[in-house]
Amino acid sequence: MTNMKKHLYIHGVYEEANSGEFFETINPANGQVICRIGQASKEDVENAIISAEKGFLKWSAMSAVERGRILLKAVSILRERNDELAALEVLDTGKPLQEANCVDIHTGADVIEYYAGLVPALQGTQQDLDDNTFFISKREPLGVCAGIGAWNYPIQIACWKSAPCLAAGNSMIFKPSEETPLSVLKLAEIYSEAGMPPGVFNVVQGDYRVGQFLTRHPRIAKISFTGESETGKKVMSDASGSLKEVTLELGGKSPLLIFNDADLDNAISGAL
Repeated sequence: MTNMKKHLYIHGVYEEANSGEFFETINPANGQVICRIGQASKEDVENAIISAEKGFLKWSAMSAVERGRILLKAVSILRERNDELAALEVLDTGKPLQEANCVDIHTGADVIEYYAGLVPALQGTQQDLDDNTFFISKREPLGVCAGIGAWNYPIQIACWKSAPCLAAGNSMIFKPSEETPLSVLKLAEIYSEAGMPPGVFNVVQGDYRVGQFLTRHPRIAKISFTGESETGKKVMSDASGSLKEVTLELGGKSPLLIFNDADLDNAISGAL
């Protein structure tokens, strides 16, 4: 895998980054380089946005039921390839196989399945104001949204962010953590295989600069970010320039205390 260069997924195909810059993704179990990843340039992000805008026009024109069928097909493929995807997640993150195999892909697929079934049931409202007046509300997708993921649950977070976004008729550009960039590309392939139009789910790779291109871009309607609290503040600040909607999942809160009289075998198993 060390010679792989095409790690941007734009409009349903792999593209090389225009920047000429690369970063390495490392197997944390042995410190070996898995492959070199192309750093997306501002031009690459712009191309991804143009693609997402085209994809949005087709995707949002479909009924919620039609979108749901495609998402459910993606769920089926995710579950069929659970073991393959879990192995890739272990390679890239260093997490235990048991966790990746039994949690990450399963819960990601479950969330997509949930929203695929939920959105067709969401309707606008009609209400009488008086004998001669009533109002009607209609739910509309926002447009092009961006997701920025964390290193610890790459494919799960990508599923969790993309599921409600896509089910509601939006398109998404996703930037995984530069530390764990691989499994999200498989999710993009699966969405395409399931029948999603090109451009509806694009993947760009890179460091904070790519994130800033997305958070500051005036044609991105919403940002969903998972990561550190300090970075979340910067995301919110950048997004405020164009009054984007922002969803933030920040910080970690999973302490584990092991006391002197603890059963160490049990404690180690629980920690893993």
